[in-house]
Amino acid sequence: MTNQVQRENLQETNSRVASEWDYPTIKEITQALQARKISASELVEHTIARIEMLDQRINAVVVHDFERARAAAKAADAALARGERRPLLGVPMTFKEAFNIAELPTTWGFPEFKDFVPEEDAVVVARIRREGAILIGKTNVPAGLGDFQSYNELYGTTNNPWDLSRSPGGSSGGSAAALAAGFGPLSFGSDIGGSLRMPAHFCGVYAHKPTLGLVPFRGYGPPQSQPLPHGSDIAVLGPMARCAADLALALAVIAGPDEETSGVGYRLSLPPPRHADLRDFRVLVIDTHPLVPTGSAVNGAIYRLAERLKKAYPDAFIILGGPQASAVDVPTMIRTLIPTMLSPRNNRPPWRRASDMRTQLPACWMLPRRFSSARTAPARSGARGSRLPHCVASRSACRRWVGPSTAQSSPRIPRDLRCP
Repeated sequence: MTNQVQRENLQETNSRVASEWDYPTIKEITQALQARKISASELVEHTIARIEMLDQRINAVVVHDFERARAAAKAADAALARGERRPLLGVPMTFKEAFNIAELPTTWGFPEFKDFVPEEDAVVVARIRREGAILIGKTNVPAGLGDFQSYNELYGTTNNPWDLSRSPGGSSGGSAAALAAGFGPLSFGSDIGGSLRMPAHFCGVYAHKPTLGLVPFRGYGPPQSQPLPHGSDIAVLGPMARCAADLALALAVIAGPDEETSGVGYRLSLPPPRHADLRDFRVLVIDTHPLVPTGSAVNGAIYRLAERLKKAYPDAFIILGGPQASAVDVPTMIRTLIPTMLSPRNNRPPWRRASDMRTQLPACWMLPRRFSSARTAPARSGARGSRLPHCVASRSACRRWVGPSTAQSSPRIPRDLRCP
């Protein structure tokens, strides 16, 4: 079957089951549940039916928990009838396979752990359940969570719902694909070097990498490891959703210290946002990746977005650069990234002066010499502790940066690994 035929068949199947409940936000779901427009049981059945119809070719939700989901939906309906109101009451959702969930296998994609079933939920899972969410299943990952795609020998390959010949990314690729396919409005994953952000980029959904230490790790660890209340030096756990508002809601539910350790002594108290209106922000827009050549589809999209925002909010956005015709494939990106990341002196770039940087790097890697705002400082490199060439904006001028989360569009999956 050709890729074009696969895409057409998936679109045809999708159109047959299309309804207003395929892609609702959490707010829309909770309002509908409270208004009795739909019941939690009906919503769960709709989500399960959609997974059973579409997921054979996507392979996003690889561990099913349908029977317990049905029971939880009945309990949610009873709670709603009693007048209970919780942020996620009756909302179907998924988790990345790496999270411990009682009575479901946790393998991290390793066949040797296919029979390992944890006895208790991870802290994040327990907090989500406490607020009424209904767990539908667990989503696919690469083996050991260590890749930019989502394939392992145990569960096979996850395909991108937008194009079955392409990858949804990794390592939270199953979660991103599930969201893009309409298998619930919310999922949770993890991130070190892009495992939340890259799949969201490839699948057209939203993800948030929280501040280090904001979300507790207990119950998220390699199979058969003890669920100790440990932290991580660089990894974080975070939400994925189909709109930014749902990310904020989900983070509010899972954030806070572990009750068994630091939570004994303190509680989370985040400051309120500095601004509520986009017009009040100063945002630096970078349309090229500072480390590798950026594909024209990526920086072109960022540039077009920035231009529209600049017209709507002329005082809020600062534009850097413009569309470039560069393109890069995955092997080239990885060959460039990995030596830099693994360098024993990766706390400093291999160049020490701006002139060195400009002569040693391809032109398409560089930000423009002159910026469109007088409030931004010139590009610099070689500063102690600096890892990549970057432009530095005054703290008083720019509070937000917008730029590519990865340098290119979703890569194609090798033909012998596609599913099916």
